[in-house]
Amino acid sequence: MKRHYVTALLCAGVTGVAHGQSSVTLYGIVDTGVQYYNNAAAGGSVVGMPSLTGEVPSRFGLKGAEDLGGGYKAFFVLENGFAANTGALNYGGRLFGRAANVGVSSDYGAMTLGRQINMSMYVLLNADVIGPSIHSMASFDSYLPNARSDSAVGYMGKFKGVTIGGTYSFGRDAAGPAGPSATNCAGEVPGDPVVCRQYTAMLAYDAANFGAAASYDVMRGGPGASAPLSNSAYTDTRTIVDAYFKFGQAKVGGGWIRRNTAAAAHSQSDLFFAGATYYAMPTLSFDAQGLRYILREHSSSTLFVARANYLLSKRTTVYSSLGYMINSANASNAVAAGGSVGMGQNQLGAMVGIQQRF
Repeated sequence: MKRHYVTALLCAGVTGVAHGQSSVTLYGIVDTGVQYYNNAAAGGSVVGMPSLTGEVPSRFGLKGAEDLGGGYKAFFVLENGFAANTGALNYGGRLFGRAANVGVSSDYGAMTLGRQINMSMYVLLNADVIGPSIHSMASFDSYLPNARSDSAVGYMGKFKGVTIGGTYSFGRDAAGPAGPSATNCAGEVPGDPVVCRQYTAMLAYDAANFGAAASYDVMRGGPGASAPLSNSAYTDTRTIVDAYFKFGQAKVGGGWIRRNTAAAAHSQSDLFFAGATYYAMPTLSFDAQGLRYILREHSSSTLFVARANYLLSKRTTVYSSLGYMINSANASNAVAAGGSVGMGQNQLGAMVGIQQRF
C-alpha cells in the first residue's frame, strides 16, 4: 500500500512538471534603407544599401519560457542576425550569432548559459540615445554594438533600483575573422587556463527620472586569434561609465569609455559621448549626439549625429539619419559603420530607411 502511494506521488509530480505553463515567441526586426557618404577610401562617394545596420541591426529569433513553480522559470533565446540587403548571415556566418542560450530566472536574478549579450552592451542601453545605428559609436569601436560572449555563464539580478550583472566566458569568440568584432578566439585549450577568456561586470542604478551605470570588460587573446590579441598574455580592457536624465518628453544621456590594449604594442583610447532624445509627439522623435574619440599619441576624431524617427504604425518606423565625421591628419574613422574614408579626411553621411518589427 505504501509503495503504491509513493508511486502515485511520483506520477503526479512528473505530470505537474510536464504540464507547466510555457510559451514560445517568434519575433524580429527588418531594417534597411539607402545610404550616402563622400570621401570614401577608394575615392569618390558611395550610394547604396548598407549590409551591417540601418537604425538597428536586422534580426529574427525564438524565445521561450516555462513556469517551474516556486517563482522559478526556465527560458531560452535563439536569435539570428542578417543583412537585409543580401540575406547573408552576420556574426561570422552563424545561424544564431546574436544569441544562443538557456537559463533559469527567479526573484534572485537570472543565470544564463551560452552565447549571450555581455555587460558592455547592457551598460549603454539607457545612456546611448543613438544605439547601434549606422552613424554611431560603432564607427570608433565595432565591438560595442556587438558585445557578446561565446561559451559564457552570465548572471543579472535587479533589486529595487539596483542592477548587478556579470559574465564569464571560457572562449569569447569562436567565429572569425569575418564580420565586425569576430576574433577567432574559441579558447578552451588544454594547458592554457586563460586563453580567450573574458569577463564583464556591471553595476547600475535606475530611478524614475535618472540613472547611472558602470561596467568593466576584460578579454584575453590566444594563439591564432585576430590581431592584436594573438597571445593569451595579451588583454583588451574597456571601462564604461554613463548616466541619463529624463525631463518631460526629453531624455539626455552621456558617458565615457576608456579602452586599454596591452599587447605587443600598447594603445589607449577614450570615447566621450553626450546626446538627447525629444518626443515632439508620440509618433515623432528626434535624436542628436556628439562623440569625441581620442587615440592617445596618434589621432582624434569627432562625430556629430542627428536622426528623426516617425512611426507609421506600432510596428513600422521610417527614419532619416545624418552624420558628420571630423578626422585629424592621422585618423580614418568612417562616418558610417562598415564604411571607409580617406586618411585625414572629413566625411558626410546620410541614410533614409524603414524598419518593420514583428
